[in-house]
Amino acid sequence: MPELPEVETVRRGLMPVLQGAVIESAEARRPDLRWPLPENFAERLAGRRIEAVGRRAKYLLADLDGGEVMILHLGMSGSIRIEGEKSGRPGAFHHPRGAAGLHDHVVLHLAGGTTVTFNDPRRFGAILIVPYDRLDSHPLLASLGPEPLGNAFHADYLARACARRNTPLKAALLDQKMVAGLGNIYVCEALFRAGLSPRRMAQTLANAMGGPTQRAERLVTAIRDVLREAIQAGGSSLRDHRQVNGDLGYFQHTFRVYDREGEPCWNPRCKGVVQRIVQSGRSTFFCAICQR
Repeated sequence: MPELPEVETVRRGLMPVLQGAVIESAEARRPDLRWPLPENFAERLAGRRIEAVGRRAKYLLADLDGGEVMILHLGMSGSIRIEGEKSGRPGAFHHPRGAAGLHDHVVLHLAGGTTVTFNDPRRFGAILIVPYDRLDSHPLLASLGPEPLGNAFHADYLARACARRNTPLKAALLDQKMVAGLGNIYVCEALFRAGLSPRRMAQTLANAMGGPTQRAERLVTAIRDVLREAIQAGGSSLRDHRQVNGDLGYFQHTFRVYDREGEPCWNPRCKGVVQRIVQSGRSTFFCAICQR
């Protein structure tokens, strides 16, 4: 499933095309994705202006005129294709998965001739329309923690959030209620950079007074660094992720531990190898020598 860097990469690709654009018409080629599409979906979008394109955790948000927001979730295999004048590359992104249109489930036709297509082979994605003033209380967003690149995420917050959590640090960081948008890849990478074992108890990030330890400080820095670098690289393309112009992300070429089981540790001073364990049903990659 795309994580924060992949979704942010898509958002940045969509912004110059969607922000300020008018939806001339919309096509819903099936009635549902993961959940049913909003009632009268195509009719509700026709003629609407997109005021802004944002992101919350792993959700894309398109602010519509009239006080509503379209929430889009890419799910496991969702991607967005732009074609026409504003794509910059007419006809781009015709890779085999989407070329025949079999999995092109929603198409937005913008004034001026550009089309924006949501393709989702597995149909775990979702598109919803909600009132803007109810966005923060929507069930998908209401319990999310702070954005890891935002001002509310810092070592003091992380220590408080972890202080009484007797769970492995890896599991704690994947909890979207604690911090929004992190997923398996970037948690593995951040823990390696911070020198922290994924099996370490989360509560060890807080001292006896509940304040942050040096571990918490290192981890916040590592999370921010790895996310920024991944966004700059266009995300990680392992299976389905592509940028909106069809390009692959390339952060996967700089993984230090993720998916590198049995390979030498990235740290040249370390003689260890990357190990793989399973935590909460997910693969965890780490160096047992560098990460304590």
